[in-house]
Order: sequence, then structure tokens, then C-alpha cells
Amino acid sequence: MPIKVYKPTSPGRRGMTSQNFDDVTRSTPEKSLLRGQPGKSGRNFTGKVTVRHRGGGNKQAYRVIDFKRDKLGVPGKVATIEYDPNRTARIALLHYADGEKRYIIAPLGLKVGDTVQSGANVPIRTGNSLPLKNIPTGTVVHNIEMEPGRGGQIARSAGAGAQLIGTEEKYAQIRLPSGEMRIVHENCMATIGQVGNLDHSKVKIGKAGRYRWMGWRPAVRGTAMDPASHPHGGGEGRTPRGMPGPKTPWGKPALGYKTRKNQRTDRFIIRRRPKK
Repeated sequence: MPIKVYKPTSPGRRGMTSQNFDDVTRSTPEKSLLRGQPGKSGRNFTGKVTVRHRGGGNKQAYRVIDFKRDKLGVPGKVATIEYDPNRTARIALLHYADGEKRYIIAPLGLKVGDTVQSGANVPIRTGNSLPLKNIPTGTVVHNIEMEPGRGGQIARSAGAGAQLIGTEEKYAQIRLPSGEMRIVHENCMATIGQVGNLDHSKVKIGKAGRYRWMGWRPAVRGTAMDPASHPHGGGEGRTPRGMPGPKTPWGKPALGYKTRKNQRTDRFIIRRRPKK
């Protein structure tokens, strides 16, 4: 999918690019699969800010996505390919043979009129969902479950795809897009193919207002604050941070500091992703 480039008619337009949405076949979503999504401005259920610099933005209705792909043995026909404001990937509306409608993440190459299905013995074809133990070694998959029946959690964003390395002793070994290698149970479901909308990462925002439409608010530099608000703050005029390495507002190292503390699942990670 090519990128749309604008003429520099204003400073905001200069360098701005966007997607041309040629792959989208319908502009209005399926109403039965929409849910309300009130803005939380980065706050949790107690009202405390847990994600900074969030708020405002356009209203967005949530599209209910079938991450579990538990409609086993029932073929579904791709009715539309749609834009989803809540994710980078496109979504596909499936009309199942029994009359039910569901959204799935649209893989690369899936077109209107194609038929997809889920199950242990379905063909190895783009959009079909199978247990990892029934997928040939070397196949690129997405929407991978971490626990059987929990629903896909790995490789769901635009252009993502993990490669199945092999299966051994009830576990399948996969190479993630980051380069990390981990094992998941062989009964976990995965969808064949790579997630579509590959050019999403090439889009240039172009101006600050476009970020505000997405719900992102301005971020103040730590060096512009006073020392009580940030470790980088204080000093007369423009000063260096005065400490080894950048810090978060709470004094933790900002670069190269491991925050993962889930020892229960450490044994599933075979190789960490390479350092930048």
C-alpha cells in the first residue's frame, strides 16, 4: 500500500505523509460489533494518572475483535476490510455460514470474498487459525496465544509476524518480531500469515496537532523543570543534566534499565531480544 505525500502548502503539510486507504472497502463499521469507549485520559479506576501525556483526541468506538478464533469448523467469508482507529492493523469482517458476524485482524493478502476458518485440521492458508502443533515449521504466524483459550496476544500490530521454529515436548518455539525467542504451549492457537498494513511505520505525522487528534498531550522536557519536579531540573540557564545517564521523573534510569520482574514466565523465554 503506497504512502500519500502532501504538497508543502503550509509548514504543517511540509513533510507530512499519510495512508491512502486503498485497501479499505467500507467506511462505516458493523454496528452490532461496536462498543462505547469513554476517554480515561491515562487514568486508572481510582482516578490516578498511570500513563502520562494522554487526553483529548477524537471520539472512537471500540470494534470487538475475535482474538480467540474459537468458531471451530465453521467457514467465514470476508465481507469487508475496514479501518480500525484503535489499532495499527486493518480488520476484516467475517460473515460465517451460521449467520454470525465477527471482526478479525486482517493479514497481508486477505481479500474480500476469501474464506477463512479455524480448527485443528483446516488448510494452511492465510487467515486460517490452527493450534501451533498442526502448523508446519518455518511458517509465519500472527495473533498467537500465550495460554490455550486465552486469545491471541503476540504479533497483532501492523506488519508483525512471528516464525514457528519447531515443536518439542508439548511446547512450540517461536521467533518474535523483536528477535526474542520463546516457547508457548503447542495447543495455543495462531493465525497463518503476517499482519497487513505494512506501510504504517513509514507515515510521518508532520505536525503537533495531528498527535492531539490521537489523544496525545504535550510532554515537557525534564531540563525545563525545577529540581523538585524532575532530576534533570534546576540550574541557572541551560545546564546539562549533571548526573550519569538520563533519569525518569522518579529517579529511575531511563535507558537500558530492565523493569520486567515476572519470574514465573522467565523460563519460557529462550533468548532475549538483541540490545540496541
